[in-house]
Amino acid sequence: MKAEKFILTEIEDGVGYLTFNRPKALNAFNNEMMHECMAAMDRFAADDEVKAVIVQGAGRAFSAGFDLKASAERNLDSVDRVRAQMALQFDFIIKFWDCPKPTIAVTQGYCLAGAFELALACDITVAAEGTMFGEPEVRFGTGIVAMLLPWITGPKQAKELLLTGDDRVSAEDALRMGIVNCVVPPDEALPKAKNTARKMVQSAAISVQLTKQAINRSYEVMGLRQALLTSLDIDVEINATTSWEKREFARIRKEQGVKAAIAWRDARFADGA
Repeated sequence: MKAEKFILTEIEDGVGYLTFNRPKALNAFNNEMMHECMAAMDRFAADDEVKAVIVQGAGRAFSAGFDLKASAERNLDSVDRVRAQMALQFDFIIKFWDCPKPTIAVTQGYCLAGAFELALACDITVAAEGTMFGEPEVRFGTGIVAMLLPWITGPKQAKELLLTGDDRVSAEDALRMGIVNCVVPPDEALPKAKNTARKMVQSAAISVQLTKQAINRSYEVMGLRQALLTSLDIDVEINATTSWEKREFARIRKEQGVKAAIAWRDARFADGA
């Protein structure tokens, strides 16, 4: 196993393992972690020994999404800087969609915001019972980096989830919506993913990879890539624009910390959550 600052990687029996390894921060993605992950995915893509990739999180969460504390410390004082940061986050998520090898996400605990989008970008998602999914961005004035959800579950359900900022979607509801492939007890999630990966490893690699390519291209023909890039432009606009919610969230985050800011956000929606 190779340990880097924020991730762990390993290759075993034809499967590449990428583990987010910031458990104390609920595996929140900062810039350095995203760069480490993208480099690891490039290595897996180039390694003929790797036939499939399993993505997981250390500790009690798959990931809580992009690191809000790191975001607060970043100097995004111009549209160009906002665009550069959003482009990095977009490239990070889409790396899992574009990987020529099949990608399997194993989720537990929290799978929120950017991490939710990353799980959507993976080819298969195995959810442990108790996983909570969602996209709370509109509740504190930001936007969606990779607008994959409507392509996975359909516009009606996507609009309800995204326009309300719902971040309490159960694993069972995610299964009903087609967001995950299966829901299993926590101790069975990784074995389930390994069993699925094993079937891929035992199949003809060229057939598996070209079939994934064919499926992805069908979405490209329908306009997925252009739609995602258009959505990213809108996300840049949202993040470069101030609102009362964003200012208040930022003020509380600066004065009292991220936990207090999230508590303030959640309290505003407590009655209708």
